[in-house]
Amino acid sequence: MKILIDTNVALDILLHRRNYTNAALIFSLTRQNLIKSYITASAVTDIFYLSQKDLGKKAARTSLKSLLNVFKPATVTDSHIFKALDVEWDDFEDSVQYVVGESFSADYIVTENIRDFASGSIPAITPEQFLKTISVIDE
Repeated sequence: MKILIDTNVALDILLHRRNYTNAALIFSLTRQNLIKSYITASAVTDIFYLSQKDLGKKAARTSLKSLLNVFKPATVTDSHIFKALDVEWDDFEDSVQYVVGESFSADYIVTENIRDFASGSIPAITPEQFLKTISVIDE
């Protein structure tokens, strides 16, 4: 199973915020190679920028390296950017993430903002919903 991790879920992990526990469980499942998780390469800069405000630059770099050793960066190409421009969603970052997820056939986009991806064909679910989904699959 391949999933795309939205920026907000990555920040939940790095900053121990909101639903940290569920996001951390997904991190753990990925580290155990039970699922494959990706973050768009374009989101990495946003994740660093936002996390360094709370953690400081040195800690943010260290934390981001740890995160990217588990959640692999998914390449963003010029064709992804042009296709995302054609999607015409309100949030361009979400458009880029969605198009990249399509390109590697993501099974889910794991996000705290399901509505941002509602018009796409990849199911968008919260970390909690994802964990419930895979527990049903594993039974």
